Amino acid sequence: MNRKNFGKVAVLMGGPSAEREVSLKSGNAVLAALKRKGVDAYGFDADRSVLRLLEDGEFERVFIVLHGRWGEDGVIQGALEVLDIPYTGSGLLGSALGMDKLRTKFLWSAAGIPTPEYAVLEASTDFDKVAAKLGLPVFVKPVREGSSLGVSKAKSVTELKDAWKSAAKYDDQVMAERFIDGAEITCGILGEQALPLIQIETDREFYDYEAKYLLDTTRYLCPCGLPADEERAIQTLAQRAFAVLGCGGWGRVDFMLDKSGRAYALEVNTVPGMTDHSLVPKAAKQVGMDFDELVLRILETADVRR
Repeated sequence: MNRKNFGKVAVLMGGPSAEREVSLKSGNAVLAALKRKGVDAYGFDADRSVLRLLEDGEFERVFIVLHGRWGEDGVIQGALEVLDIPYTGSGLLGSALGMDKLRTKFLWSAAGIPTPEYAVLEASTDFDKVAAKLGLPVFVKPVREGSSLGVSKAKSVTELKDAWKSAAKYDDQVMAERFIDGAEITCGILGEQALPLIQIETDREFYDYEAKYLLDTTRYLCPCGLPADEERAIQTLAQRAFAVLGCGGWGRVDFMLDKSGRAYALEVNTVPGMTDHSLVPKAAKQVGMDFDELVLRILETADVRR
């Protein structure tokens, strides 16, 4: 596509989710990049009026930088389908499935994609049985939340119960997941391309919200340090995991490696962060793509479904 023909572009950010502040930071970075590249771009802190503004403003494309609810769960995608405005990233189905960690597990398990064993947690759950089944420690997660919000690592049955209560503040569905003791790896996806893997190292218990967005002590290894054939195998697995959920455009797939080097898929991010701490820009840089070029490449995915 001739980059002069993107037309009038809306960058959607902010919104009502728990990831609002990160989304605003990502969105403003994307907006600035588009403007530096001469794109006729406008930023919107998304609320209930945004659809009317997009329609009345005759916008030709939408760059979605809404993290969490509204942006990654298929809600804004469905609305934009109705308005017939092309948008970046995954469609309605891929977004909704990618946001739901439990349904992601169902599909990945059916497709033979390795993912850690899990259990659904409810008020009536026998937490001793969950601990016996999954082993301790375990990770406890809200089913539909991002940026590690509400996630905690439980090392005892008492901590498991407390972790469930904490996660339930973010979502009415909570799951426990077997702890994989090994390296954390992530793979960015851009169109048909799997970007170089990044290995994440943190001094905290796990790669939580603080490690992702607030601390400067988190280490990102890219090259990731794996042998080339192992890296290619994980990249291929990431592309397959992405496709099984119906995702497209761009995104990120997160993995844990066990001590033997086997990769377990954890989750998909269909609107990854675009801040100075974010992983997809770091991976793109390894293949010679600066932030502004990456933003344009992502904007080009808005036409994929057409």
